[in-house]
Amino acid sequence: MAEQASQDLQPTAQPPPLPAKYTRAARKTRVGEVISDQMNKTIVVRTITRVPHPKFGKIVKQIRRFYAHDEENKAKTGDTVRIMEARPLSKLKRWRLVEVLQK
Repeated sequence: MAEQASQDLQPTAQPPPLPAKYTRAARKTRVGEVISDQMNKTIVVRTITRVPHPKFGKIVKQIRRFYAHDEENKAKTGDTVRIMEARPLSKLKRWRLVEVLQK
């Protein structure tokens, strides 16, 4: 009886927390060219994606502009950079700078 009471008083073991790769989906990354660095801590990155036209099949370029957060103002116009998806940081910024690939 005393053994059973002492077992009840011991805290139950919690399972270890799951690694981050199991708790969150992988974030999207893009590689593009910086076309503007005039704002403070913000860059505008242009990405070019080649996709087939849905009806005709010809390969066409899709150009998109992303506003990305650059905390240290490292990237300059003309640099090739890698950006990653992030939580909304402002009205337009949904990406953040990961690294400058080429100056």
